[in-house]
Amino acid sequence: MRQLDALSISIGVLGGVATLMTATVLTIPVWVIFIAWASFFILGAGTDGLVRSIASNLTGIVIASLTLLVIHALGGGTAVAAVAVGVGSAAMVQASKIPLLSKIPAVVWGFASTVGTVAATGHGITTAAISNPALVAALSMVLGAVFGIASEYWGAAMTARPAAEPTPEGRS
Repeated sequence: MRQLDALSISIGVLGGVATLMTATVLTIPVWVIFIAWASFFILGAGTDGLVRSIASNLTGIVIASLTLLVIHALGGGTAVAAVAVGVGSAAMVQASKIPLLSKIPAVVWGFASTVGTVAATGHGITTAAISNPALVAALSMVLGAVFGIASEYWGAAMTARPAAEPTPEGRS
């Protein structure tokens, strides 16, 4: 089977599983899972892509959380938010100096997913519970990376060619 066809099957089936799971078992945003899943594929294959994706996405979550905490501590408002987000944006670029975090978009996806999770859940960054948006985003991002590597491995398994049968000596 061609690689793209195999990935279509593995991603299609697992995408359905992720959607069903987030609608019934884990009430986390499925869109964050898909963002992290895409991050995995952009950052490389296998374990390296998994590690780079999780590290980058979680770094964005930490920077977003700190940014949101600063906004909260300073009383909010447009000017405070603009300055805090500007500083957070600069921090994301500075983080890319670390080789593991060199792909800025993957850090930004973690940041944006955290802010989006705040908006989607209605829970502020200071929520002291399992529903804290940073925790929800982190769980979703890690789960998305796991779906990424699972879909990659499953796709690769469907494209693997069986080993040729050895022929007995002297026979063609």
